[in-house]
Amino acid sequence: MNQMMAGASAPTAPRRRRRHRGMWIGLAFAAPALILFVVFRVFASGAGLGLSLFSVGVDGSAIWVGLTNFVRLFADPVFWGSLGVTVLYTVLTVPLSIGASFLFALLVRGKFRGVGFFRSVFFLPTVTSLVVAATIFIWIFSVDGPVSGMLGTGSWLASPQLVVPALVIVSIWVRFGYGMLILLASLNEIPEEIEEAARLDGARWRHQVRWIILPHVRPAIFFLAITETAVSFQVFDLINVMTGGGPGRSSYALVMFLYDQGFRYFDFGYASAIGAVLFVIALAFALVQHLVIGREKK
Repeated sequence: MNQMMAGASAPTAPRRRRRHRGMWIGLAFAAPALILFVVFRVFASGAGLGLSLFSVGVDGSAIWVGLTNFVRLFADPVFWGSLGVTVLYTVLTVPLSIGASFLFALLVRGKFRGVGFFRSVFFLPTVTSLVVAATIFIWIFSVDGPVSGMLGTGSWLASPQLVVPALVIVSIWVRFGYGMLILLASLNEIPEEIEEAARLDGARWRHQVRWIILPHVRPAIFFLAITETAVSFQVFDLINVMTGGGPGRSSYALVMFLYDQGFRYFDFGYASAIGAVLFVIALAFALVQHLVIGREKK
């Protein structure tokens, strides 16, 4: 009996060893990325959260102040103004960027002559340096630029009402190519038989989009919604190059506020409190989107 059991278990032992060896090889390959993630994400986030409870001097001295930085932050009108700019920028950028990505993905989905060229052209802004793109759009939205010339609006970047829409347009131009690729990959997974059957049944194009295409690409759309929201809440370089937060504080985003407090005024504890609040807001948005995704999947 024991020999039978030993014989039965003999083939599983090599498989178990191979499985363990494969697991360790996989971990070895993933170790560099895991170490960087832990050091620069997990540890840095925890250190930042802890730092928000201290008053930190330029010389590195730290004095425990508890929640004083958060109390000061919530009473600061500059914080609420920068938060409003960030939320407005995010609310405008995310849906418009995804909508543009979806539209261009539909345009380059077909098999026509030169489709590869158009896909490359539409993706080109994504790999363009953000500084270069910002410099180009500074001229486009300037007093002497084509947009101001056609609409007679003056410089968009000098207008408190138009500066955020101008930044949103630039952001969409830079980012829609990435979303287009994600949605294009999802669109190509739709079986042709389903769309062919819909066409034979007399379904119009808008009905095919409503009842066939959108349900298939919905996971990709929500993936983009989560990633685009996280990127929008962290916007800094685009605004810093194009407006520096102006005019006044019309485009002064939350990360710019954090940067100024940390690296211009060296108030590291207060800057860490801003970062902690920004993390909580971004996490809340991500959780809401996850709940929506879960509901849609049901």
